[in-house]
Amino acid sequence: MTEAASNKTCIVIGASHAGVNFAFALRRNGWAGEILVYDSDPELPYHRPPLSKGYLSAQDNSQLDLLFPKENYESENITLNLGKKVIAIDKLLKTIELSGGSKQGYDTLVLASGARPIVPKIDGLQGAKNVFSLRTFGHTVGIQRALLASVNKRVVIIGGGYIGLETAASLKKAGANVVVLEREKRVLERVTAPEMSVFFKDLHHANGVDLLTSKNVISIENSSGVSTVICDDKTSYEADVIVVGVGIEVNTELAAQAGLELENGIKVSTSAKTNDAHIYAIGDCTFHYNQHYKRYIRLESVQNAVDQAKVAAAAICGNEVNYDVIPWFWSDQYDVKLQMVGLSQGYNNVIKRIELGNEKCQSVWYFRDDDLLAVDAVNNGKAYVLGTRFIKGKQILDKSKLKDVSIPIKPTSFLLD
Repeated sequence: MTEAASNKTCIVIGASHAGVNFAFALRRNGWAGEILVYDSDPELPYHRPPLSKGYLSAQDNSQLDLLFPKENYESENITLNLGKKVIAIDKLLKTIELSGGSKQGYDTLVLASGARPIVPKIDGLQGAKNVFSLRTFGHTVGIQRALLASVNKRVVIIGGGYIGLETAASLKKAGANVVVLEREKRVLERVTAPEMSVFFKDLHHANGVDLLTSKNVISIENSSGVSTVICDDKTSYEADVIVVGVGIEVNTELAAQAGLELENGIKVSTSAKTNDAHIYAIGDCTFHYNQHYKRYIRLESVQNAVDQAKVAAAAICGNEVNYDVIPWFWSDQYDVKLQMVGLSQGYNNVIKRIELGNEKCQSVWYFRDDDLLAVDAVNNGKAYVLGTRFIKGKQILDKSKLKDVSIPIKPTSFLLD
């Protein structure tokens, strides 16, 4: 058994997808010592993507969608310390300090600290009633209770990113009257092509959501329990519930205090190691090198969290593995499933396909010259699977064939002759 897998202590900060999957992967790799997981959230670790999807529109949320059953932690001798906040790391003494003042030593420390919602500087936001972010199960429960208690069920969502749009779809399904206010000229402006922005704006309008762009919220006024959201173009919108979804900021305070290297997150090697030999970092909080795109990136995705967790667990147990995957994401809105693979930043050519006879079966292909960077697939599993294959294989496609929707999507349909 390797030194890393001997009877020592590994502490994980964050019972997230990354942290929990790491703990189980560490056991599978042969770690025989203690595994202690700390998180300020008191709930058993649960899947977070459904918070903006199924949880919000469900009638009964009494059962959380747990990452693993409680008995699995017990059988694998993984100790959960929930509802406990870590406030400091002493990397010289190799200890962590909890909010109550107690300390715990470690041999290896893994940061899966994730991120938190950005709270924008909007006048009156702090004093407004029924204002929520959407990051924890508690947020979801709060939104549902506030909606049930309101008569008009008017919801204003500030932010037209994926979280905002998914929330809008779920709350509309739950019977709310929803307005989405996006500051930029189009929704999803920073992450997708104009064609996809138009598709999702039309989708929400068709489902009765008032999705408005170029709406910069500057203040919120409160009167008799009702909030009025005011934009800089002097338009205003009354709300019984306000959901703020303008993005996230990485939880790097512990890493900074410990003197770890930071750059758009916690900078790590391809084995998820920080600049301290005994500290690793995984998940949303990391800034890591992507070997396919030849640059450092930070990803907010379950796929990245789980894959980095496996790499870190293997590395700690002496089985050096380098992180080398193509990023993928997904979003569910109404009857639409969007699957995304790759990173589209830097594209200079876009090809959109609408499959014959099915307008809701679409795909957008992003190229930089002849290099396929990414694919967005709407209700189109074939485009997603083949796009993934083409990107991984760095295959050059015949764009004229790709544009021709009379040619069906097949493994060899778009390859150069």
